Amino acid sequence: MREHDVVIVGGGLAGCRAALEIKRTNPSIDVALVAKTHPIRSHSVAAQGGIAATLKNVDPEDSWEAHAFDTVKGSDYLADQDAVEILTKEAPDVIIDLEHMGVLFSRLSDGRIAQRAFGGHSQRRTCYAADKTGHAILHELVNNLRRNGVQIYDEWYVMQLIVEQGEAKGIVMYHIWDGEIEIVRAKAVMFATGGYGRVFNTTSNDFSSTGDGLAMTAAAGLPLEDMEFVQFHPTGLYPVGVLISEAVRGEGAYLINSEGDRFMANYAPSRMELAPRDITSRAITLEIRAGRGIHPDGTAGGPFVYLDLRHLGKEKIMSRIPFCWEEAHRLLGIDAVHQPMPVRPTVHYCMGGIPVNTDGRVRRSPDSLIEGFFAAGECACVSVHGANRLGSNSLLECVVYGRRTGAAIARYVQERKFPELNAETYLAATKKEIQSLLDQKGTMRIGQLRQLFQDCMTEHCGVFRSEDAMKEGLAKIQELKQKYSQIYLDDKNTDWNTELIEALELRSLMIVGEIIMASAFNRKESRGAHSREDYPQRDDSNFLKHTLAYYSPAGIDINYMPVVINRFEPMERKY
Repeated sequence: MREHDVVIVGGGLAGCRAALEIKRTNPSIDVALVAKTHPIRSHSVAAQGGIAATLKNVDPEDSWEAHAFDTVKGSDYLADQDAVEILTKEAPDVIIDLEHMGVLFSRLSDGRIAQRAFGGHSQRRTCYAADKTGHAILHELVNNLRRNGVQIYDEWYVMQLIVEQGEAKGIVMYHIWDGEIEIVRAKAVMFATGGYGRVFNTTSNDFSSTGDGLAMTAAAGLPLEDMEFVQFHPTGLYPVGVLISEAVRGEGAYLINSEGDRFMANYAPSRMELAPRDITSRAITLEIRAGRGIHPDGTAGGPFVYLDLRHLGKEKIMSRIPFCWEEAHRLLGIDAVHQPMPVRPTVHYCMGGIPVNTDGRVRRSPDSLIEGFFAAGECACVSVHGANRLGSNSLLECVVYGRRTGAAIARYVQERKFPELNAETYLAATKKEIQSLLDQKGTMRIGQLRQLFQDCMTEHCGVFRSEDAMKEGLAKIQELKQKYSQIYLDDKNTDWNTELIEALELRSLMIVGEIIMASAFNRKESRGAHSREDYPQRDDSNFLKHTLAYYSPAGIDINYMPVVINRFEPMERKY
């Protein structure tokens, strides 16, 4: 058995920022960071558009209160306003801190950090590094980890969160390289495992975004919060689903339908292409449904609309949004300087996650916390995004709440002893579990079952939802869960067995997908990204509350928790 004072699972922005803050607070704390990829390959590296903060470099009249209001309004009033206040107040300070670490932000002509417009924001407050912002931040954070002596376990897959008597005691992890299994006990465990985009069949997320941290938390008997709120990014490159950043629209690109119209005038006339993502995604879906989508040959009635950059000119495209040009050119052979890009909504972000307070402490019920367990970033739900996240607030959440959670952990472990733990029990159970998967005599390939599950989620719980569709989807999920015992693995080796990891990830996807569908089925209203065709109105009297979903193999139990409203009273959301 290994031991560290703190074990952080996940090598993206939230995990790295937390590890760095712990070391800054107390260099003597022994911190380990565990990631199933190398930290530089965490999905944070794919974040393109920017990170919001009221630096006032471009719009001097901006304020944290305006940022907070935009965030709460964007969330369709489901965000916890105490958490939003922390997010927006601390934003300028974390940007300056990142700059001092060496993050290469794009600049104004006078040398100050540049800021661009982003959807749902009333001011130009999004700081950026061209359209590779996550890449620029993550590289500096990982460099700082090494400098501060954080031990990195890369390419270790965490299989279980160890919880006993209401206390998180450690993790079980599997070394992808050689099949070694290790039990790690810790005074505190933090999850920063990211999202679950691969639950659906078309996503901007990378192949590692399989919701493992969420699934392990649910399997440990802890709730997940607001999982019905799945963000579909409006501009996924068709047909591959890869993200074309909101930065492209922030720089002035148009969305046009088969008739050449900038159709957002009909849906959000004051904001046009920079309306919040849920509104823009629904608008594109409705245009396609109405026959104003476009076919690859340019005719009407197809499955996508155009994102048109041509009027921006080559110099602006290549200096401000070069990565988006590269993606379209590499994947589709399109030169966006001269041709419009085909786009349609793609699953992008989870607003819900592991419920935490504003110090990153994980909840086990609306009014109680679990000892020794913390979470931050996309896998967590402190609820700064509510029912819909504004673009450029996610990197901000990772850095603000990564830093804040790290500071809370550093304080927490000072007075805490290592927990008592029988490592042999977990070691034997994990070996047995892996061997049974390797020995399983099934008839179905992992990829086949995964595809069926992803198609089920996309068909029955997509941009638009209804009771009948989700009821059918939940029944289909139960059938597909039964088929998990029918998968087989060709690779029986322990060294670098990616097929085994895919089998474990599929189990995570199925747990998370069922929780999403059950939570959506029970929320009988439309709010933010959750759009019910049978309940098209927001219903504050019955559903201005957070969902808490508890998983068991027998089914999902749904509870609710109040929303913190201390500054902005809910009102109709118009743009």
